[in-house]
Amino acid sequence: MSDPNDWNKQVIEEFRANAGKVGGYFADAKLLLLHTTGAKSGLERVNPTITMKDGDRLIAIASKGGAPTHPDWYYNLVANPEVTVEYGTEKFAARATVAEEPERTQLYQQMAETFPAFAEYEQKTDRVIPVIILTRLP
Repeated sequence: MSDPNDWNKQVIEEFRANAGKVGGYFADAKLLLLHTTGAKSGLERVNPTITMKDGDRLIAIASKGGAPTHPDWYYNLVANPEVTVEYGTEKFAARATVAEEPERTQLYQQMAETFPAFAEYEQKTDRVIPVIILTRLP
């Protein structure tokens, strides 16, 4: 399946059908579905992303597999930081913030320890891969 949108659609459907669990590449990872508002289009976009908990916060990495550019969803949440998160069977509003140093590096390293592909992504690119902090809104 070469179209990333088709691949994402399958992951999203599997996530929703199985209370947030998926198989394949993500079988051993925690996922969330990140709903952003398009920076240019204003349309809702939904992207699956690996996550980890940090206290009451969820952490996501804008890695795009180590590509030279950030994923589109990153630009969307920078433009519109109020997002919706699906995590397990929960769906809630959150505020997305981009972690600053030294917290960014600490959180990235924790994620790479849990899901080693992130260490590879960092080696594949010259850009600083953003770490996103998702904080539930009341």
